[in-house]
Amino acid sequence: MRTSKTTSSDPWSGVFHRITAAIGEDYTASVNRVAASTAATDPFRILISTIISLRTRDEVTFAASDRLFARADTPATMGTLDTAEIQRLVYPAGFYRNKARQISEICTILTARYAGVVPATREELTAFPGVGRKTANLVLGLGFGVPAICVDIHVHRIANRLGWTSTTTPEQSEYALMEIVPRMYWIPMNQWLVGFGQRVCTPRSPRCSACPFTAECPKRGVTTTR
Repeated sequence: MRTSKTTSSDPWSGVFHRITAAIGEDYTASVNRVAASTAATDPFRILISTIISLRTRDEVTFAASDRLFARADTPATMGTLDTAEIQRLVYPAGFYRNKARQISEICTILTARYAGVVPATREELTAFPGVGRKTANLVLGLGFGVPAICVDIHVHRIANRLGWTSTTTPEQSEYALMEIVPRMYWIPMNQWLVGFGQRVCTPRSPRCSACPFTAECPKRGVTTTR
């Protein structure tokens, strides 16, 4: 997770170096762990684990994904499972009933329309049930190496709190960040900011005493700190 230190031509290198140093070497986001769990990159695993990860803690996401893929690891085999079994395998992920139905529908579409191959365009990915830009961008980045910024609640909150952006929705933050952050950081910055958002810049009462930006941060929306 380390980045190189800042240079005069690339101030973002220093920004992300400070963030990764604050997080620590041991942090890996759940979907990144799933992506690294097989010898070859598997966009299908990344897509399904990203769906499971929504509103769910990292440790729960990884365990649920592991159980599901141990039972079925292709769209064709997963599509044969009934939703009750998928529910049982991904529980206690948040909204597990809805996710089980969504996973089943996506597997059916992948098998019928795409010969079991996850498409590599945002337009096709967001056409799947319940798949928005956030999920599509993470699949594009981790699954296909296509530069894309995955903006979840952590990225949206931190970008605004630190004053990088001034936006009201994650999609607005995505476009704003694309304007200022070099493309070389688009794929990894989600993992860095998710870790930073979980360990330092938390939603409530952020740990400003441990933050490398505390002296310069405008702390937008912050009312209490630690």
